[in-house]
Amino acid sequence: MNIGDKVRFLNTVGGGKITGFQGKDIVLVCDEDGFEIPTLRSEVVVIETDNYNFVRPESKEKNMPRKSADTRTGIKAALAEHHHSDDEEEEEQDPADREMTFRARPIERRGGDVLNLHIGFVPVDRKQISTTRFEAYLINDSNYYVRCLIFTQEGKLHRLRHDREIEPNQKVFLEELSHDDLPDIERLTVQVMAYKTEKAFCVKSPLDLTIRIDGTKFYKLHTFQTGDFFEEPALVIDLARNDQPARNVTVNAKDLEDALTTPRSAERKAAPARMEKGKTETKADDRNAIVEIDLHADTILDSTKGLEPKDIMTCQLKVFHDTMKKHAKDRGRRIVFIHGKGEGVLRTEILKELKKHYRQCTHQDASFREYGFGATMVTIR
Repeated sequence: MNIGDKVRFLNTVGGGKITGFQGKDIVLVCDEDGFEIPTLRSEVVVIETDNYNFVRPESKEKNMPRKSADTRTGIKAALAEHHHSDDEEEEEQDPADREMTFRARPIERRGGDVLNLHIGFVPVDRKQISTTRFEAYLINDSNYYVRCLIFTQEGKLHRLRHDREIEPNQKVFLEELSHDDLPDIERLTVQVMAYKTEKAFCVKSPLDLTIRIDGTKFYKLHTFQTGDFFEEPALVIDLARNDQPARNVTVNAKDLEDALTTPRSAERKAAPARMEKGKTETKADDRNAIVEIDLHADTILDSTKGLEPKDIMTCQLKVFHDTMKKHAKDRGRRIVFIHGKGEGVLRTEILKELKKHYRQCTHQDASFREYGFGATMVTIR
């Protein structure tokens, strides 16, 4: 090792240039910020050598008499000497001016060999949630390099929106969005390839999935929660978790018509939840059975593109009224309307409609243990 040599630290990231020595075992390394760091010789490795620190032996050709330039041998010697001088100029270039070609291998973490990929949204100004813009990020929470293609849907066709490679355990900025941009990303198709470089690894199956971004959530402050990936509250949506892709969104154009004409589609979607909780399906004529109607926008509508919040509210209230009319003669029938906690707007509207049109019916908050704070139970009288 000599003064002027470029070195890299073995036990940490970074490096610099040797500016001096302290005893036999300590070298002084000046980093890119100009700080001299005393470091053991055994903890650094030379990656570039300053050629100025070496005495070059005098070329023998300089001491040899030149041959006549008017002979063929003399012309070849002159050309060779010219090229030799050009090579010397290149060798004498300051190594500090050369481009750094070394690239440290990304640090892997224990438990990171399963693929976890997310997309995150961070509001620029949380105090103005209805007008603020949102920053979108792609998060790679794994030890794999990820090649990710993101497409938006235009009818039956798709358009490439992002093509990114992400290093292990990193997140990258994708774009900044306004509320007007949200309908464009309502349905995203994502294709993913995961791999490692310069080492063997377990191959992951390519991912090809479609997710739905609910634009209504971006108007609610509680949608954005603190987590592991951002210092500020954010909405984080899974693309893959523990090597498993997120649930694909399937689009059926008839769902919208069903949702606006009858609550049966909502009942069908609520049925699996009841089965998961250990309940069995009951016959339609069993008046002791609880009818569950999910009024969330992403349940009764297959798309909110182009819809204002008031339009979505109109669709939700239509499903509510259709359900009440259907069971108007089923005295004793209990109906649970799952509206979510949110800002309480939909719940307030449902209570107004009950007082105005269904005074004979009673209502109360549904079981917190089964539905949380976001459901109202109505009993037909």
